[in-house]
Amino acid sequence: MAFPDAEQLTQLLTPKVEEFGFDIEHIKTTKAGKKSQVIIKVDGDERPTSDDLEKLSTAISEYFDAAEDAGELNFGAGYTLEVSTPGVDLPLTAPRHWRRNRGRLVAYEFEDGKTHRGRVGALNDDETAVVLVSTEKKQVVTRIERLENIQRAVVEIEFAKVPAAELEATQEAFVDAEENSAPRED
Repeated sequence: MAFPDAEQLTQLLTPKVEEFGFDIEHIKTTKAGKKSQVIIKVDGDERPTSDDLEKLSTAISEYFDAAEDAGELNFGAGYTLEVSTPGVDLPLTAPRHWRRNRGRLVAYEFEDGKTHRGRVGALNDDETAVVLVSTEKKQVVTRIERLENIQRAVVEIEFAKVPAAELEATQEAFVDAEENSAPRED
């Protein structure tokens, strides 16, 4: 069997990672001489603790070793396994990313390539739209944007204190009413 790629490992590991209540966010494999490298980034609605990551890493390592012994996987002479969380530079590409970053400031772009900023609020029930909160002319403004229209989004690192009114607005339930949504200016 050939050295497994990220797609194969994602298919194999998804059920095991889900047993721990996490999602695979990214897998990177590097075939490098005597020691190959497998890097797995996981996250969950409940942020994984270092103890969670250690238990998951042990379970994956045991699974890999058993699969190699059975001839189902081949990492070559050996491998180094790293299991961690993705960090704030993970692009928000799935509804779960938006849900998990509620209250955080994001920079996002539409097809026009202009960067906008807003604080993540609630998602609608089918997780196809999100409330984005910002302050304009000292007024808290909420916008509803369809996730499919957002081309790129990442969490912004903040050093200043989060405005209380913005944070409060992010905790409100999703309300899909045109009068509650300011139009997007293109």
